[in-house]
Amino acid sequence: MDGGGEEVFTDGEGQMLPYSARKRGGWATFPFIAGALIGSSIAASGWANNLIVYMIEKFHVRSIDATQTFNIVAASTSLLPMVAAILADSFLGCFSIVWISSLISILGIILIALTAMLDPLWPQPCQHGSTSCPTPSKVQFCILYSGIALAAVGVAGTRFTIAAIGANQFDNSKDQRVFFNWFAISLYTSMVLGATVIVYIEENVSWVFGYWLCVAVNVIGLVVFLSGKRYYRHIKPQGSPFLSLAHVVVATIVKRKVPLSSRAEDYYHKEDGPKEKPVSLPSKSFRFLNHAAAMEAEEDSKVNSWRLCSVQQVEDFKNLLRIFPLLSSGVLMCTTLPVISTLTILQTLTVDRHLGPDMKVPAGSMIVFILTSTAINLTLIDWFLFPLWKKITLRSPMPLHRIGLGHLFNMTGMAVASLVESRRLKLAQTHSVLDHPGSVVPMFVLWLVPQLVLGQVTLYYQEFPQPLRSTAAAMISVVVGFAYYLSTTVIDLVRRVTTWLPDDINNGRLGNVYSMFAMMQMLNFFYFLFCAKCYKYHSVEGGNKNSDDESSKS
Repeated sequence: MDGGGEEVFTDGEGQMLPYSARKRGGWATFPFIAGALIGSSIAASGWANNLIVYMIEKFHVRSIDATQTFNIVAASTSLLPMVAAILADSFLGCFSIVWISSLISILGIILIALTAMLDPLWPQPCQHGSTSCPTPSKVQFCILYSGIALAAVGVAGTRFTIAAIGANQFDNSKDQRVFFNWFAISLYTSMVLGATVIVYIEENVSWVFGYWLCVAVNVIGLVVFLSGKRYYRHIKPQGSPFLSLAHVVVATIVKRKVPLSSRAEDYYHKEDGPKEKPVSLPSKSFRFLNHAAAMEAEEDSKVNSWRLCSVQQVEDFKNLLRIFPLLSSGVLMCTTLPVISTLTILQTLTVDRHLGPDMKVPAGSMIVFILTSTAINLTLIDWFLFPLWKKITLRSPMPLHRIGLGHLFNMTGMAVASLVESRRLKLAQTHSVLDHPGSVVPMFVLWLVPQLVLGQVTLYYQEFPQPLRSTAAAMISVVVGFAYYLSTTVIDLVRRVTTWLPDDINNGRLGNVYSMFAMMQMLNFFYFLFCAKCYKYHSVEGGNKNSDDESSKS
């Protein structure tokens, strides 16, 4: 996750290490990094996946309001990793970001646990048979939301930074690939454990015990991570690659009146010194950005990065502009994720969740079907579907094909969700459940699984410029974060102009909401196809053809 250039091995105070100490890193560090990942992931999955149910049952929050709160929390935990990545790359380093974020997360979960444990911090329970419940006080809400906010910030700070510090421990790409495979396995396993074991304890044993268990595993993970400090390879912050993008914007504005030359030697081709033998002209696309790399006579000996950028920096910025339409279609595609994951919980609370006389599926555990189906679907796609594609077409599937498949999955998932909700409402009407809030609709909970299985998302990595790929995962997280905010806005608009989403979904038209999102996904799919066609067009554009071709390999 370093900002590029040569690796600098330092101790915690930033001093150069002797040669013998530079052998730190390698697989000896994996148990410590995996321990931190497992602890933080189990804790996050345990408190977050049951947050909607906790707010409804313990704090008497209206069901749709609870889902909206969860979406805002999820959006924040998706957007903030970008901030953590920039802080790690530019100032603090990955190690400091991980332990600081873990402490913040632990403090947040402690506050949530206290709201469940101390009577003054949560409202009185509802009276039996009453349709109205005591409203939490401002102090109670303040403590609850403060705990949620701190826990969310902590999750955001550790989510991708742990992956970055792990990748920094290896010198070759093969070891890094193996690391990321084990990282993904550890992450998914931990999230499943949190969403099953801890969520079950919270609903069937005690909210207090479940939340303090989250605190305990998070603390253990942090202790394990800190125990491996002397074995880690500490890479000194080199500056965020996103800072170079800001350089391009500023330099373009400052030098907007500098005439553009048709000679390659009049453009700056090296980032860390005076010009060397030029490679090629900047590409003709987004030609106005070429001003940032245009050299003036006085810049031969001294380079100000805010006034002069290399041709490569300019081309990297152009690559991001080319992929921006695809990213915008990705935001719309990802709006199905919060809709499916949160509204399915509300459906689950109304149906028969028994798997036997003594086993009841917690509503917060439904996320497990998304996690497991994602792992299974990706395996089937990579091992069977795409090899079959290659065998039939004699060409490997491109990343844009993968993204398009994600669009189709999401659209189908929304359509299936609408059909399932229609069946649920029909059963509720048939058995006269509509007039009895809290009654169970005689529909088995596993009817809700297909919509979760089909709601998959496939995004972008290979499309990012090479210097930005270390932060590409965080950028994708930003796309998901904006999608959560967008879905929250759309749901709020639906509540204002329709009666589809009342507090009791048995009296609403949730199926119409799913159908609306299915239509949105269909329109977005056509928009994606248009963007994909335009993106491919740039790959054969004139100008710096090699640069453009390289940036649009897909």
